[in-house]
Amino acid sequence: MVSHTKPEARTIFLLIFIGCASLVSYALYLQLVKNLLPCPLCVVQRIAYWSVGLTALLAFIHSPGVIGRRIYSGLVACFAVAGAVVALRHAWLVRYPEAFECGVSPEEEFLNALPLAQWWPGMFEANGDCADVTWQFASLTLPDWSAIFFMLFGGLAIHVLLAVRNRR
Repeated sequence: MVSHTKPEARTIFLLIFIGCASLVSYALYLQLVKNLLPCPLCVVQRIAYWSVGLTALLAFIHSPGVIGRRIYSGLVACFAVAGAVVALRHAWLVRYPEAFECGVSPEEEFLNALPLAQWWPGMFEANGDCADVTWQFASLTLPDWSAIFFMLFGGLAIHVLLAVRNRR
């Protein structure tokens, strides 16, 4: 008998995907309409959002059994933690810009040389300064909000992982 993903887990994976797609879309809006250039750390966060979102979408479409839910949940959580670490580092750099120069750096050169940046430069090319604070909402910067959303997505993935363990 094939065990399929519980409706709650599928809904959570779908919500994670929709959240990531919405956040990446808003980042593109800020870039293309408001002229906020993404810095290297922004691009790494975009890659993390893509990783979290596409993994969640695959989990939603695949509708796996218990082991599959564990694998997908673990991957989403790992990608979300990695994204949160980068976002928190970015938030720290915004507050202490003298601690690190993020203009034309080896990170920027590396990211811009990746095939992703060549394939879709509007999404994955890093041209901004990590320490620029040009957008805030409720006294929080973009990296602050990004860290919050990564932690939310990671928490949801861990919830699915623990719900699987508790139902066995």
